[in-house]
Amino acid sequence: MATDFWTSTHYKQLLDQEEVDTVHSLDKERGITLEDFKLIKLHMTNYIVRLAQHVKVRQRVVATAVTYMRRAYTRRSMVEYDPRLVAPTCLYLASKAEESTVQARLLVFYIKKLYSDEKYRYEIKEILEMEMKILEALNYYLVVFHPYRALSQLLQDAGMSDSTQMIWGLINDTYKMDLILIYPPHLIALACIYVASMLKDKDNTSWFEQLRVDMNMVEKISTEILDFYDYHKTISEEKVNAAMMKLTMRM
Repeated sequence: MATDFWTSTHYKQLLDQEEVDTVHSLDKERGITLEDFKLIKLHMTNYIVRLAQHVKVRQRVVATAVTYMRRAYTRRSMVEYDPRLVAPTCLYLASKAEESTVQARLLVFYIKKLYSDEKYRYEIKEILEMEMKILEALNYYLVVFHPYRALSQLLQDAGMSDSTQMIWGLINDTYKMDLILIYPPHLIALACIYVASMLKDKDNTSWFEQLRVDMNMVEKISTEILDFYDYHKTISEEKVNAAMMKLTMRM
């Protein structure tokens, strides 16, 4: 994985935390704060997951779609690119990029089934138009490397194959954050193994030392994951709705 990743467009597009946390000037004018920005992206991540469950695509497609969505908002404003349209469009684009194509009409069918709110109810034509805008925002770079790729081998080497389900779940949850835009995916995978080791009270110190990875980075990512779980407990539907209300009406 490492060789492919280090020469990839994904690696070249990794960002600093400050870049990821920059709220677009147009969004600021709407009163969207950094916390609002994060809440909206989290809400849209959950939207993608929910929609994906209905159209029955692999987790990899979901992860790619969320990455596209989060990456797009490092370059475009939410005011101009309505997240309620961007989210299903990213799932549509990711399904094609990951060779698990979902028809746009199927997405539209389930959107209408899932949401009675008119603000979510976009049509096929609008998804196809937004697809071109998302492609431009991504500079047509569609290859995404994910932490899942090396996971089974890492778990076997660490003697933690019995924790596969827990660690897979931890990795899924990292897409509720912006980690995939900031850190190499294999370090995210290792951080999830590190968190699981702590939760299961398993000493994997010598194994991590043998890997010769930057343990300061692994521990930093692990702390961010644990901090997110604490933060997630404080999120209410009211907070999410208040953040969404600041978006412009559909144009």
